[in-house]
Amino acid sequence: MNLEQNDWISKLNADPKAIILDVRTDDEYKEGIIANAINIDIHSGQEFVEAIEALDKDKNYFVYCRSGMRSAKACEIMNQLGFENAYNLTGGIVDWEGEVVTP
Repeated sequence: MNLEQNDWISKLNADPKAIILDVRTDDEYKEGIIANAINIDIHSGQEFVEAIEALDKDKNYFVYCRSGMRSAKACEIMNQLGFENAYNLTGGIVDWEGEVVTP
């Protein structure tokens, strides 16, 4: 599900068990992240699928990338794997108005 930033933040803040997922490359991740994000690079192919499959399908996942395209694809993949609650940040970290921290 694609969410605008304010909706994404509201849903995220309402769930203390939510997981923030950064699907960018390792180099992009090192440049700065949304606090507490874990990195699983969507471009890692089968490793990405295996890492996603190892996650708890009952949790809510808040997914982002640079501009929102890769994270939209990641949410599609997650839905196909049985994740019902994967939320894509429309506009990605480029449009992010919140704090960015160094991992």
